[in-house]
Amino acid sequence: MPILLVIITLSLGMAAYGQSQPYKEGSVWTVSLIKTNANMNEEYLTQLKTTWIAVHDEAIKQGLIISYKVLAGSSANPNDWDIMLLVEYKNLASLEGQDIKWDEIYKKIIGDNEAKKKLNESRISVRTIFGEKFLREISYK
Repeated sequence: MPILLVIITLSLGMAAYGQSQPYKEGSVWTVSLIKTNANMNEEYLTQLKTTWIAVHDEAIKQGLIISYKVLAGSSANPNDWDIMLLVEYKNLASLEGQDIKWDEIYKKIIGDNEAKKKLNESRISVRTIFGEKFLREISYK
């Protein structure tokens, strides 16, 4: 009987802790920080339209992602990024087990592995990727 009492007490405590949380966890975002090379901002944004945007539009149609955004601005200093690419997923679980679907989208939009390789090589002269993060959206109740 005492063990049952401990289990009930812990369960109630955990439930109360979850209810006292002042925020709600929402969708998951991937955030990519990009620095375009000198005088290449327009070139990169044009490339995004025909490849990255097309891929993510198709991903929305297939239900792989919820939304995406491209944010552009000026760099704060010479070592700063100037373009942010955001992709919104329903949750972390929606990122798992989708490789085949993503490969099919890339093949449809960009082409085979050789075409993807050429695209990646061409972007080396246009931009540098500073990094990518996974972030969870937080909303307050």
